[in-house]
Amino acid sequence: MEKFHGLLKGNTGIIFTNGNLSTIKEILDSETRGAPAKAGSIAPDDVIIKAGPTGLDPKQTSFFQTLNIQTKINKSQVEIITEKQIIHAGDKVEATHAALLDKLKITPFSYKMHVKHVYDNGKMIDPKVLDIKSADIVASFKKAITNLASASLGSGYIVKAAAPHLIGNAFKNLVGVTYETAFTFKQAEALKNAASSAAAAPAAGGAAPKEEEKAEEEEADMAVGGMFGEEDEY
Repeated sequence: MEKFHGLLKGNTGIIFTNGNLSTIKEILDSETRGAPAKAGSIAPDDVIIKAGPTGLDPKQTSFFQTLNIQTKINKSQVEIITEKQIIHAGDKVEATHAALLDKLKITPFSYKMHVKHVYDNGKMIDPKVLDIKSADIVASFKKAITNLASASLGSGYIVKAAAPHLIGNAFKNLVGVTYETAFTFKQAEALKNAASSAAAAPAAGGAAPKEEEKAEEEEADMAVGGMFGEEDEY
């Protein structure tokens, strides 16, 4: 209990569970309740009064005039002409704000249970850890491997993550040799045949020769990628 000393202050509760902590936090975050604006409290969010009929009789226009909200009388009731932001997040709620919102039956704020600390296996954990998903961890690993491969290729110190790139570049060089010499091999012929078929196809709308060359280069890159796998798999 020494780890809880100093944490149990104010309106604080404790939840005991043998279940999944992330699931419990998701449930708590999804459960909210509307809260009215109280005079003297600090606004957690912006409050905007939208345009439209209010249902209030013309005798109550003084509330709107105090807050510089443009109104008109339509069918014996006050109607707001343009929306108006009356409270900014972090501002202190005035008594006039609270009174007007109460008359309009608007509960602009909400409250819920906020997870402040997580205690698990003898350690106090930041609740932000529970928001990390498996996809986030995989994305971080992929980014790290990409950076590792880039550093390897730039420095010349070869690691496993750089091997697919080196093999792919070597294959492109070998294919380039087959265009200038009698040397060839099966994969190069398949790639050259694919490029020839693309070049032989009628160009749409009289495409320029540069566009055809670009298409051949893209075809070659796609063929190499398909042969050695996508880069983000490593």
